[in-house]
Amino acid sequence: MSEARRKGRRGALLILSLAGLVFGGIAAAGFLGGYRINTTPSFPLGLWRIEALHREVRVGDTLFICPPANVPAIKLARERLYLPAGLCEGGMAPLIKTVVALPGQTITVEGDQVAIDGDRLAHSSIQQWDAQGRALPTYTRGVVPLGELFVHSNYVASFDSRYFGPIPAGGVLGMAREVFTFQP
Repeated sequence: MSEARRKGRRGALLILSLAGLVFGGIAAAGFLGGYRINTTPSFPLGLWRIEALHREVRVGDTLFICPPANVPAIKLARERLYLPAGLCEGGMAPLIKTVVALPGQTITVEGDQVAIDGDRLAHSSIQQWDAQGRALPTYTRGVVPLGELFVHSNYVASFDSRYFGPIPAGGVLGMAREVFTFQP
């Protein structure tokens, strides 16, 4: 191999190495700065930021929240790859979900839709089967316990509290704010 060719390969390796370091540095800075990339259709795709929440959670808040790893429906969702990998307990990524019910509110299922304190929740039809024909777990009713939240996404195939029930408010990482997103 000629000297010029060796120098060319070394130069290319150096450029690729530097590019990898720069990309890794940007990713690490983004992660440490609270930035996350959403690749699921439950909310717009793209770059989101976790913002600190300096008040009590309210109905209508869109949050980043870690799902509890010890809930059977969550375990099933992770096994079936409904939930992406990440740094929450159980190796899951935080969810982006909107709070639709707080402790003390009553959840029921009327037909195939969720109702909160008797009022039907828009975009809350419950699917019986996933895209591969496997039965889905369903949360059918109950009062949201103290310290927990009932979370939802308007996306028809979102895996949310319709399937796993209320989840601990202690998993809230902060408000979910769009930075650069798009709807496919």
